Amino acid sequence: MKKILIVDDEVNIGLLLSKFLTRNSFDVSSATSGNSAMEYLAKDHYDLVLCDYRLEDTDGKEMLIKIKESYPKTGVIIITGYSDIKLAVELIKLGAYDYITKPLYPDEILNTINKAIETQIALNASLPETESPQEQEKTKATKNTYILTDEFVIGQSGASKELMKQILLVAPTAYSVILMGDSGTGKESVAKAIHLNSPRKDKPFVAMDCGSLTKELAGSEFFGHEKGSFTGALYTKIGHFEMANGGTLFLDEVGNLSYDIQAALLRTVQERKIKRIGSTKEIDLDVRIIVATNENLQDAISKGKFREDLYHRFNEFAINLPPISQRGKDILAFAESFLQLANQELNKNIKGFSEEVVDCFLTYNWPGNVRELKNVVRRATLLTETDEIQLKALPLEISTYAKAPMLASNGNAENTERSKPRDLKNAALEAEYETILKVLREVNFNKTKAAKILNIDRKTLYNKMKAIDLDNK
Repeated sequence: MKKILIVDDEVNIGLLLSKFLTRNSFDVSSATSGNSAMEYLAKDHYDLVLCDYRLEDTDGKEMLIKIKESYPKTGVIIITGYSDIKLAVELIKLGAYDYITKPLYPDEILNTINKAIETQIALNASLPETESPQEQEKTKATKNTYILTDEFVIGQSGASKELMKQILLVAPTAYSVILMGDSGTGKESVAKAIHLNSPRKDKPFVAMDCGSLTKELAGSEFFGHEKGSFTGALYTKIGHFEMANGGTLFLDEVGNLSYDIQAALLRTVQERKIKRIGSTKEIDLDVRIIVATNENLQDAISKGKFREDLYHRFNEFAINLPPISQRGKDILAFAESFLQLANQELNKNIKGFSEEVVDCFLTYNWPGNVRELKNVVRRATLLTETDEIQLKALPLEISTYAKAPMLASNGNAENTERSKPRDLKNAALEAEYETILKVLREVNFNKTKAAKILNIDRKTLYNKMKAIDLDNK
C-alpha cells in the first residue's frame, strides 16, 4: 500500500483528501504545518507528499527543496489556490511532479497521484537502494531528482509527462534508443537528458549530424583515420565512435546515411570494435547509441533505403517526440526558458511577454516546433528595449494571429465583424481576406509563393495585405 503525506493548514481540506485517498487504498497521514510534515518524513518513508503552497510557517517551494534534499525518493505534488505559469515552471524544475490548482477534482487528482507514484518508482530504480553518508551528501548537493540540459523543459501536458516518464525509464539502462519526431522537436535535448540521467553521465556525449555527411567523409568521421592513409590525410583523426567511448554517441538524421555506410555501421554496432582508416589495430568500444530521425524508417526499409538489421539494432527502445503544438501551455514554459537563455546571452533583463504575445504563442501552429520558438524568442529579446516583449517584436507570420485570429484547429476564419449586417461587397471582401490568410499560412508567409498561388503579382499582394493590416507595421 502506497503511503501519502498531506500537508495543508486548512484542516477540513486535509480531512477530505485523507478520506478520499484512504477509500482509494492509500495509507494516508496528515500534517498542518511544514515543521510537522518534516517530522513525519523523518520517522517514516512516504511515496508521495501532497503539499499546499501556502502554509503558516513556510511555503510549498521551500518544502519542495527540503524534501528533495533529504528524501529524494519521495515524490511531491504542490497544490495551490491560484494559477501562475512562471511559478509552475519553477516548481517543476525544482523537482515537483506536478502543480495542481484548486478546486480539486477527484478523478483528476487521483490520476495525477497514480502517475506521480509510477514516475517516482521509475526514477527510484536509478537511485541506490541504500546510501552511505557520503552518498547522501552527494544526493543533497544535487538537489534535483534528475539532471536536465538548459534547453530541456519539463512540461505539465500529458504529452510532456509521458515523454519525461520514458526518459527516466530508459536512461539507467544500456539500451540503444530511436528518437522519432518532426524537425525541431528537440531530439538532441532529449538525447542529452537520457545521457545525463544514465550511469554514463560523467563520460562524453558526442553528437553527429548524419545529414551533412558525404559518402567519402562518413568513414573518416565515424571511425577516424591514420596520417597518410589517403590523399589529404595530413594528420591522425579520432572518429566520433572513439571520441564517445565510455559515453553516448548521438546520431542525428540517421536515415540520411548511405547504404554502404549503414553496412559498416552495422558491423561496428555488432562487434563493438572499430579500426581507423589505414590502421590494422582494433579499438574496443563501450558506447551507447541514440539515433534520431524525422522520417519513417520502416518506410525507408520497404523502399530498400535503410537496412532492416541495423534498424532492429537501434530499436531497443523508441520514443516519439510530440510536436510543440500538441503540448498546450507547455509552449509558455519553453518560451520562458528560452527568454532566460536569451537574457543571459544578450545581457538583458526582460521580465516576460505581453498578453497579446502569449495569445499568439498559444494559437500559432509552430511548423518549426521548439527550434522555431527558440529563434523567435531570441530575436524578440534582441529587438525589445522594455521589460516585456510586445507583439511588434514578433515575425509577421506569428503577429498575424493577433491581428486576424483564426480557429487554429481547422483554419476557418473568425471574423470579428460577423455580428454586423453585411452586404454582398463585404461578404466578397471577407472571402478574399480569408483566402489570403489561408494561402499565406500554407506557405509560411513566403509572399512570392503566395502571390503565385493566388495568381496575382507581389505588388498586388502587398497592397491587399496592407489593406487588411497584414503588413506588420
